[in-house]
Amino acid sequence: MAPTRDELHWMYRFMVISRRFEETIAEAYFEGKTPVFNMANGTIPGEMHLSDGQEPVAVGVCAHLKPTDVVTATHRPHHQAIAKGVDLDKMAAEIFGKKTGLSGGRGGHMHLFDANANFACSGIIAQGMGPAVGAALSRKMQGKDGVAVAFLGEGAVNQGAWHEAMNMAAVWKLPFVCVIEDNAWGISVPKDAATAIANNADRAAAYGIPGHRIEGNDPYKIYEVAGEAIARARAGEGPTLIEVETYRLAGHFMGDAEAYRPEGEKDALFAKDPIPAMRARMLEDGSAGEAELDRIEAEAAERVAAAIKFARESEEPAPEDALTAVFA
Repeated sequence: MAPTRDELHWMYRFMVISRRFEETIAEAYFEGKTPVFNMANGTIPGEMHLSDGQEPVAVGVCAHLKPTDVVTATHRPHHQAIAKGVDLDKMAAEIFGKKTGLSGGRGGHMHLFDANANFACSGIIAQGMGPAVGAALSRKMQGKDGVAVAFLGEGAVNQGAWHEAMNMAAVWKLPFVCVIEDNAWGISVPKDAATAIANNADRAAAYGIPGHRIEGNDPYKIYEVAGEAIARARAGEGPTLIEVETYRLAGHFMGDAEAYRPEGEKDALFAKDPIPAMRARMLEDGSAGEAELDRIEAEAAERVAAAIKFARESEEPAPEDALTAVFA
């Protein structure tokens, strides 16, 4: 199942929006953090994890999802939030810690929550597995349409929560898809130093479910495999495990010196940047022209600029707001 022309345009648009959004966030993040870097300072205090290079995973999967479908993501969530339809203005405001943010500025970029888009993420490794499998179970029990997708990094598959939730999803044949983004690094630890198996997709056999490994960060192949997995889930045939080889073009967090990377690795990854690669492929196969792609890129830049403007101009939370929305 290949993506249609319209779907390719949608995928490219949201890949570009995600990249432009993160480029702009990166500029804002370093405001007030020089000449000596301190992540507690500046316009956006705290950690910041960018998903540059991983955009194909988000669009290839989310192209098949409906508003009623549920997505949980990790501490590196922007590309998936954007592809799932999270409100970009409110998302930007949340990252800037503003009152108009998705959670009133309380959650920041690692804890985005948008009930309208059925999207949530967490800074806790593998935390999204339980909520996603729970959402899939609720839909099955209530006889409602909908699937749940959990996005995780390759290191999260070593957490006990992953195995427990995966087993439950398989036993109950839930409408669930687990998507592992294998960017080869768990913070600064290489995959082969932390995981006993080369391909996490092989773990699917332990749960009696299909497992797929996708090489090359290919949005077309991701679209194809994800489409089959989501259709299978909707048909009541149970979960699927997908692992995608993807690339983390930035460090683990903003300010990461990345001294752990082998010499030349980043240059090699930038040579495989998926956005110019997809643009070239669309031009070559005739699914888009130069003018169309230029327009998509210009519109993406305008949309991101508007969201950042909204965030910067939004009201700061009042000090007393720290006492609201808390458990007593």
